Amino acid sequence: MNKNSTWHIHIKGQVQGVGFRPFIYQLAQRFHLKGWVNNAADGLHIKFNSGDVVSKRFYNEVVLNAPQLSHITSHCIEETLTSAFKDFKIISSSNKGEPNLLISPDFAMCENCSREITDKTNRRYNYPFTTCTQCGPRYSIIKRLPYDREHTTMDVFKMCSRCAEEYHNPTNRRHFSQTNSCPDCAVVMKLYDKKKHIIEENQQQIINKVCALWNAGKIIAIKGIGGYLLTCDATNETAIKELRLRKYRPSKPFALMFPEVNSLQNIVHINEIEKDALQRVAAPIVLLQLKENPQSELALKEIAPQLSKIGVMLPYTPIYQFLLQRFCKSIIATSGNISNAPIVFEDEVALSELTTIADYVLVHNREIVASQDDCVVTYTRHSQQQIMLRRARGLAPLYINKNLKLPPTNILALGASMKSSFTLLHQQNIHTSQFLGDTDNYDVQKTYDKILHHFLNLFNAAPEVILIDKHSGYFTSQLGEQLAKKWNSQVVKVQHHEAHFASVLGEHNLLNEPELILGVIWDGTGFGEDGNIWGGEFFTYHQHAFSRVNHWDYYNHILGDKMATEPRLSAFSLCHNIEEASSILQSKFTTIEWSNYQKLIAPNKLKTSSFGRVFDAVASLLMIIDKTSYEGEAAMLLEEEALLYFKNELTIPDVWLKNDAMENPLSTKDLIQEILKKITEERGKSEIAAWFHVQLVLRIGMIASKHRCRKICFSGGVFQNGLLVDLVIKMSGEKYQLYFNQDLPPNDENISFGQLMWHIITNEKR
Repeated sequence: MNKNSTWHIHIKGQVQGVGFRPFIYQLAQRFHLKGWVNNAADGLHIKFNSGDVVSKRFYNEVVLNAPQLSHITSHCIEETLTSAFKDFKIISSSNKGEPNLLISPDFAMCENCSREITDKTNRRYNYPFTTCTQCGPRYSIIKRLPYDREHTTMDVFKMCSRCAEEYHNPTNRRHFSQTNSCPDCAVVMKLYDKKKHIIEENQQQIINKVCALWNAGKIIAIKGIGGYLLTCDATNETAIKELRLRKYRPSKPFALMFPEVNSLQNIVHINEIEKDALQRVAAPIVLLQLKENPQSELALKEIAPQLSKIGVMLPYTPIYQFLLQRFCKSIIATSGNISNAPIVFEDEVALSELTTIADYVLVHNREIVASQDDCVVTYTRHSQQQIMLRRARGLAPLYINKNLKLPPTNILALGASMKSSFTLLHQQNIHTSQFLGDTDNYDVQKTYDKILHHFLNLFNAAPEVILIDKHSGYFTSQLGEQLAKKWNSQVVKVQHHEAHFASVLGEHNLLNEPELILGVIWDGTGFGEDGNIWGGEFFTYHQHAFSRVNHWDYYNHILGDKMATEPRLSAFSLCHNIEEASSILQSKFTTIEWSNYQKLIAPNKLKTSSFGRVFDAVASLLMIIDKTSYEGEAAMLLEEEALLYFKNELTIPDVWLKNDAMENPLSTKDLIQEILKKITEERGKSEIAAWFHVQLVLRIGMIASKHRCRKICFSGGVFQNGLLVDLVIKMSGEKYQLYFNQDLPPNDENISFGQLMWHIITNEKR
């Protein structure tokens, strides 16, 4: 072996925007190496001179001690043509070739930057856009790849001499920090009133002014990393009511931003897992359990009506840290939009549209390219099982699973309709987009299309295969057909619930599992193979094939989408021909409605097995809610009622566990009749709600036993229910191996990823 060989290391994955090049430079200095490192469209490249032993030591050090925020998906070293280097350099990035890398998500402010902005001796003291290689926006500002300043919206900001010195100094933590700036070359804020008049431009006075306006009960739209947030004082009941009125959001809970984690202690129960989640680089909203008698001035009845959890996040940018530290209280921090519309991220749109809600708008001149909401995550009360509810800023578009064997084909999966997302398989990397909203909304359709094309342009990708839902009426299905014609791509239609099932199989690397697996897929709606609406499904998976083996009994689906917003209609449908239900149901309808719906249901042919609607029906029968204002409201309130019965212990009465008399365990009619019987016996609401949850888990066990499955996967929006998940784990965890969505939400956000997994599965079968 040549004593002075030249070596080439190639690393793929999330290696850009995470301080990898400075790390390599400093490591090379320690090893006394000569050569270079650079970013390229296909990852990170290192060339250097050394002997065989040193090269292997250096290579191992690079892989084993890579920067904390990086994720390596593949790496290799090879001896190459001999070159002579005089020193070690970081050389200019190359954008030649097809991109083959992972995009870094946006990162919350790091501890070093947090210390700097509160240090009066530091030149970034009180500077609200302080970042370094370990924090700040990434995905939201990228215009082209690779990730370099000239390819981001920071390209219009010229660095001052001191920032430029940091940027070009390989030993400085801001070396090649693409978002680097300071008060001398600043990103600039302006505060507008609702008439688009600038009322404050002084950067320090803006902070004081915003806090004063919050104290005066005003609503302020603030531009963050992924878009605008609507904010107000979380202790001001009047301001929150006004925000609800203007946003057309009568009861859906608002998220809160607290100054720091210790300010939560007297208000919520918080354990180490939840505390860690709050302080991660993703900085998500975490749902936390309220204490029984919280010592707080928060207007809790207005923040999260009838719910025992509140959504909490910590300041994840310097500007929020300044504002919250100065304000010394928590604020409402909810997406800057009118309900069901996409988050606003463009300044002109904010000044024209958000001023119908906000009294003032705080703008800055760093452009956002890819808009994103905040992530939302919760942990179940008893088993601490993580449930991702919304995957966006801080996590998207990154998805890494090194154990998945991925084909070389470029594949685009377009997901479903509600809680939409898309997934791109490109160069054997998986990219799953942020939550994009309900595509029944035209503005969401435009945002979805814009984000999708931006993403495809980043990778210069023209997919060979496009995966869509079997429901031809979905916007995403129609878009997929259009794109397929444009690129001459193959279109493959994937059944909704099989995609849900496949998402769990993919997350847990069960695609090639030889053992029969049961899939319990319960949600609100999905187009079924028989033309009916599915949603209470049991599948098996074996030898790369899915089989629908059982489902909850069909009942009438009436009045289209209205059924999903009026739980009383689900109760009406499920109680059809149950005589004893009339006394409970009839008062929920006018005389004309009652008569018309009776006539409507008799000849109805469209059926559904939706278990989301069964939750709605039970909530209505228990007089909890008859009309909802947001998706999942009835199920959430039913879960709250059941939790009142269990309180802090999951103690299940023995009599509830007897199932000997069940001829048809999946009879929705029998289940509803038993609930009506308990109502007639004047059992408490909480007891009935708890019994209902337990019965569902019993039925899962019976179906698993029938098909002799030891492994069970769970997906679909129903499994956002933390109590149900806890009961499954308590009642079935010892007998069965249980798998839930973990990095992806169980709701329809996982459909695009599941479509991709389904396609990989079925192609392996062939």
